[in-house]
Amino acid sequence: MEKITIYTDGACSGNPGPGGWAAILMYNGNKKEISGGMKDTTNNIMEITAVIEGLKALKFPCEVDLYSDSAYVVNAFSQGWIYNWMMKNWKTAGGDDVKNKELWKELYSLTQTHKVNFIKVKGHSDNEYNNRCDELAREAISKL
Repeated sequence: MEKITIYTDGACSGNPGPGGWAAILMYNGNKKEISGGMKDTTNNIMEITAVIEGLKALKFPCEVDLYSDSAYVVNAFSQGWIYNWMMKNWKTAGGDDVKNKELWKELYSLTQTHKVNFIKVKGHSDNEYNNRCDELAREAISKL
């Protein structure tokens, strides 16, 4: 299985408001940047969308080190929230419907194709690729 690194970020101008997402895919010294935006969305939707789009850009099953500054996305997998939501028919521990359920289902499905290692990075810090993703996501907002 090929090993690839993906950095992702989502941004929103107002929450909700216009939003952007970005991903940088790195493989064997090659780098590909992708991004997009939505007119009316939330920060969390953009964070999840960035991960989904990054994984959807892969042409075959890969082992992925996925870096995100979103605790929401990383913890959903590293702390097992998503598995609990699935067992509870997409309800939270408090019994409420899981927000963004369709996106979570799509992301979960992609983790069945790819072996994804979710890694939390500090946002707006000194990580070159996280900062570049933030820049790309904000550029996507400005193009809306």
